Amino acid sequence: MKPGTMNIGDAAKASGVSAKMIRYYEDTALIPPAARTAAGYRVYTDQDVHMLRFIRRARDLGFSVEGIRELLGLWRDRDRHSADVKRLALSHVADLRQKIRELEDMASTLETLAACCHGNDRPDCPILSELEAPSAPPARAGAGPVAVRGRPGGFG
Repeated sequence: MKPGTMNIGDAAKASGVSAKMIRYYEDTALIPPAARTAAGYRVYTDQDVHMLRFIRRARDLGFSVEGIRELLGLWRDRDRHSADVKRLALSHVADLRQKIRELEDMASTLETLAACCHGNDRPDCPILSELEAPSAPPARAGAGPVAVRGRPGGFG
């Protein structure tokens, strides 16, 4: 290997991205193919590690692979408009807030179901009964907790 280069294991350690993910990013063309040694081993530079750190940070912020692809395109484009980056970031914030609402609804539903469960040695369980109910509509964001059998406003 040339001075200033590293193998995939060293690049993984330096970037915080696993070797498996580095290979995946290369296979999906998120990153360009790595240079190779005469023996076929991948070789990475400090610039490659810098890009992998960028990707890791974007993943830490919850961006999808396609979102990261768009961010990388903007990052590489020195003629970009910061408004495009801001638009992408705010769109991602809206998606995250929607996911938070959905997760809150799920947690609320499970808390309600758990409150209905006696948690004793008997086999009957309102949580399992609710999950197996064929008529139960799927949880929707903003719909609130589901009605629970045997509770006021519930079904049974």
